[in-house]
Parts: sequence; C-alpha cells; structure tokens
Amino acid sequence: MQHKLSIYIPLIFAVLLAMGMALGFKMYESIKGKQKVSAAGFMSKGGNTPLDEILNYVQAKYVDTVDTENFLDEALNGVLHDLDPHSSYISPNELSDVEESLQGNFDGIGVEFSIIDDTINVITPIAGGPSESVGIRAGDKIVKIEDSSAVKLKNEQVIKKLRGEKGSKVAVSVKRGGVKDLIDFTITRNKIPIVSVDVAYMIDQHTAYIKVNRFSEKTYEEFRDKLSEMKQKGATKLILDLRQNPGGYLDAAVEMADEFLPGQGMIVYTEGRVSKRDERKAGREGIFENGEVAVLIDEGSASASEIVSGALQDWDRATIIGRRSFGKGLVQEQYPLKNGGALRLTVARYYTPTGRSIQKDYGKGYEAYEKELAERYEDGELEHPDSLPKTKTDTSKVYKTLIKGRKVYGGGGIMPDIAIPIEKYASAFSARARSVVPQFVYSYYSQHTSDFEQYANVDNFDKNFTISNQLFDAYKQTLKKELKFIDEKQLNSERSELENYMKALFARQLWSNNGYYPIINKTDKAMQRAYNELNVVAKK
Repeated sequence: MQHKLSIYIPLIFAVLLAMGMALGFKMYESIKGKQKVSAAGFMSKGGNTPLDEILNYVQAKYVDTVDTENFLDEALNGVLHDLDPHSSYISPNELSDVEESLQGNFDGIGVEFSIIDDTINVITPIAGGPSESVGIRAGDKIVKIEDSSAVKLKNEQVIKKLRGEKGSKVAVSVKRGGVKDLIDFTITRNKIPIVSVDVAYMIDQHTAYIKVNRFSEKTYEEFRDKLSEMKQKGATKLILDLRQNPGGYLDAAVEMADEFLPGQGMIVYTEGRVSKRDERKAGREGIFENGEVAVLIDEGSASASEIVSGALQDWDRATIIGRRSFGKGLVQEQYPLKNGGALRLTVARYYTPTGRSIQKDYGKGYEAYEKELAERYEDGELEHPDSLPKTKTDTSKVYKTLIKGRKVYGGGGIMPDIAIPIEKYASAFSARARSVVPQFVYSYYSQHTSDFEQYANVDNFDKNFTISNQLFDAYKQTLKKELKFIDEKQLNSERSELENYMKALFARQLWSNNGYYPIINKTDKAMQRAYNELNVVAKK
C-alpha cells in the first residue's frame, strides 16, 4: 500500500494543485482591480487542506528524505509553466533578490568581485560606496571575513557574508600587492545602488554611446540624465546598446522610447483575456527626437528591450543592428501570497505599434522553450543571422513600418535591420587563452598598482598605455601554467585582439566601466558597424 501511495502521490498532488489554481483564478476574476490574491489552494496555516495532508504523507512515508520546501516550489512552478514559460511562483527566500534587482539598490559593502584561484579578488570598489571610503582598492584580495577564512567560497556564500543591513559592520582582511602583512578593514554597510546604465561616453565630437543593462525603477532617470549629458557634449548621433538586457519594468521602456519619438505616436499596447487593451503613447517632447539612432540587440535582449527596439523600428526611428532578440512578449503582474512569496502571473501580451506580437512560440512546452536559444547555436542562426529562415517568425501577416513601409516580422523576437554574426573562437585554445586574461590582469595589477598611477584619465591611458612584449610574455607564462601548452601560431594571429582585451581590463581596474567600454568597443563588430552606419546616415 505504501509503495502504491508513493507512485500516485505526484499525480494526486498535481491534480489537487491544478484545482487549487483554478479556484484561485476564479476568485481573482471576482475581485478584479485588487492587487492581492488569496493564497488558498497553495497552503494553509491550519494544515487542513488535502494538499497539506499529501505533504504530510510525503514527509512521513516517502522512501527517501524530501526537501519539502523545494518540492513545493518545483511543483508550483511546474503547474504554472504549463500555462506559459513566464508565469512563476517566487518563494519567500527568492523574493527579496528578485525585487532588489528591479528596485535598483541593496545593502552591502559596495564591491565588484571575482573568485580567481579560490580567492575573492576585488575588481573595483563601487564609487562612493563603503569599501571605497575605507580604502579598499581594485586588485585587493579578501582572504578573511570576520576572522574566518574567505578562501574557497562560492559566489553566493561571499554575497551572503558581505551583504547585510544598512549600518551593520563587517570586518575583512585583504592581501595587497607589495604589502607584506594583511590589511584589516571594518566596513559599515550602506545602501548600494544597482546601476542600470553601465556607461555613457562620446566616441567622437558628435557620436555618443550608452549601454543599458536592465529596466528597473531607476533606469529611466539614469538614462535621461546620461542622454542629456551626452547631448550637452554635442551628441547628434547615438548608439544605444541593449544587448544582453533581459528587460524589466514596462513603464521604464515606455519612458525611454518617448525620448526618441515625436508627437503622440504609439509606443506599445498590451491586451489579454481579462486585461483590456492598454495603449502607451509618446506624450512629451523628447531629448533626442531629431538625432540619428542605432540600437544594438542580440539573443539576450528581451521584454522591455524589445519594446524599445520594436517601437523605434516600427516608426523607422532607428536602425536595429545585431541578432534576433529573445522573443518575450508576455506581461506579468505580481501578486503577494500569505506565505511571504509571490505569484507572477501572465495577464496580457504586448504588441508593437504595427501590431506585432514579439512572443516566440511556447506551444511545445517549457523544456523546449528553454532550449530554443541553444537551438540557435545548433542550427547556425547566430553565425549566419542574415540567412535566417522566415519560418522563425510569424509570416502569416506582413507588417510594414509606419513611415517607410519596410517589411518587419513578429512572433519570434525583433529581427534586426542589419545582422551581425556572433563572435566565434578560432579554436578551443583561443577560447581558453582569452579566459585566462582576466585572471592575469587582476593578479598583475594588484602587484604593480603604482605603475598605473601616471595615467590621469581614460583618454590619457588609451593614448599612452601599450601592452609591452615583456607584459605579453608574462601573460604567456600564466597561460602556459594554466593550460600546460601554448599554440604560438594561434596566439600570434590573435595577439592584437588579446592585447586590446587586456588593455580594456586594466582600464576597468582604474575607472570601472568608464574605462572598460571605450577600449573594448574598438574591436566590437556590432559596435563598429553601428558607428559606420550612423556616419553614412549623417552624410546623406
């Protein structure tokens, strides 16, 4: 009997959970407009629902030990993913991390770090943060936290130890190049901003570059400030980089797009079975309504990134450059649950101004949906994006842009106007040789910090710093130690690109992203194509 019960428990659990979900949705329909949804059907504090009984049986009788909390999380997400790939259950433990990334700040010590050779290496202290104020430097190695060894920790363990409530203190000991003894610091944790705009700088007298990594509560404010700054410096052309931007808040995307679109033009509209059509239009005079624009996207650009790029493409306002975007056109609303978690439920689809739905197909189930990006590698799309079969998008209806009447497609992400293949390594050795560069740079910089003090700013560094033969030989020694061999011919053929990457990482140690991007973008093919395209447009 117990054996049979163990076989049927998952099926019974799924059926009861589906019934609870259906009841919860009916209750939601009866209280439209309210943000809070009852958690009945998920769990009850009294422990008297059939679901509670089933969980009790699993805990008491199941053949193996079960992590009940994880079991429940996976079961809830399994049912929700049967609805669509983006409806989900967020556990109480996960909720704070999810909200933190969108709210734009967290409490901590304010460092960017990387674990190299089992040691916490400080990439850079965040400007104005607690670590910078006490004297933590880029290149420092954190070897102790509260008198306990900080060696061989995982990323999540480091984060847990270094983050904490604002005003609390944490003691760390660091090893610094050129200093014999460990240096002890007591850092008072504070509010640390999560910045949405990685960098904004002028490429030349008239061309600006802005990279946005997410759409959080503060994204539009950050973006507007940087765009205004660039325009004051003379920008009449802009490269907006939304590559690997997973999206976020719809309002932030609408406000960003409004800076480029004149009049009362449509930016996006949403509509669902219960959710009535909600149109978002341009409404104010934008900062950059007249300048030329190029937008960079790739397979990691999703949701709000697709709203911005889709709107600017539909209105023929920007040239979209890169590779087909992710294809997430579903709108989620978040409802709090009594257990401290949340239900993130898809309530509508969003559509670009021409009526395109960007959502890619998810009819084959969650697993197939998750593998779709990997299939882009396997079928060669990322290497040959300009020959993408039209079956990848919805061609049952031809969409035309609103000014020039160009053909565009929906149902599978934003298709770029100009396709750029993904960077491909010439060999396994090439990939591994590049992967060793950060480790070498962090180690070298921490031991030769004084050598870089002569450079006053990024421009001065870019003009005067070069990777000497001696420095490159030191890198080769590190490479040989790590890989046990060196392909000299391959290394020499890629030396200039490796040197530029190395130089960009040194600049990052000195000026964070403000140093890194101006240098690394010099070898970025999508970036260079965008720059050339804007120059061509300007000459017409």
